Amino acid sequence: MTLMLGKKPAVPDPRDFKLRNYMRPYQFPPRPQQFGHEHLIDEWGMLGNDMVGNCVFAGAAHEQMIWSAEGGRQIEFTTQSVISDYSAVTGYDPKDPTTDRGTYVREALKYRRNVGMTGADGQRYKIDAFVSLEPGNVEELLNALYLFGAVGIGIRLTERAMKQFEKGAIWGISCTPGKILGGHYVPVVAKRRRLYCVTWGRLQPMTHSFYRKYCDEAWCMLSFDMFGSDGRTLEGFNVDKLRLDLAALGE
Repeated sequence: MTLMLGKKPAVPDPRDFKLRNYMRPYQFPPRPQQFGHEHLIDEWGMLGNDMVGNCVFAGAAHEQMIWSAEGGRQIEFTTQSVISDYSAVTGYDPKDPTTDRGTYVREALKYRRNVGMTGADGQRYKIDAFVSLEPGNVEELLNALYLFGAVGIGIRLTERAMKQFEKGAIWGISCTPGKILGGHYVPVVAKRRRLYCVTWGRLQPMTHSFYRKYCDEAWCMLSFDMFGSDGRTLEGFNVDKLRLDLAALGE
């Protein structure tokens, strides 16, 4: 099985709105030891990331799937729809493999906010805001994950991590990590004994140490699709305050 990457290197921008400037640690709701709603999705799908370097867009589709499921609606994406959004942002032409050059995450986030991801139903699914996290900060990651349902992270994937995935093993720190193969984007969707992300069509566990060492960017996004008909998330968070505080952020 071919496994593609596709995240371009993180490019810090001082204009990015940072979560820590919006919410202090004491302002986050108490979180349980384990949480997440990854069980709501039966089939994640590869979504083209075995053919092209569209991991940023495959990850975006996986994030949207879980937000919609949390809100009580099951939606799907196709390989064609995800690759079409990848092409719209990066200029990828399926007839010219040299145009498969990957994605800057920030550019994809702006597209997702302004245009939206194309679902299998032909509808566009947008995010309403995005803010950056401190890369490798586990506590900030967990707070954002509990509040927002998913956190998109960029990692520098090593040869060892690729082999661990192929063997169904946990992503952890190794004394012989091998060379960095490139950048990869995955959504973190649950905290159990380990962190769990989605990549290449399945759930993948990782240790906190792996996240600290190899994460080079992290983003949380606000999607109103995660709120049910009562205006609350499955954890009981109310939509109104988040709508007022975050909807205009993320340029």
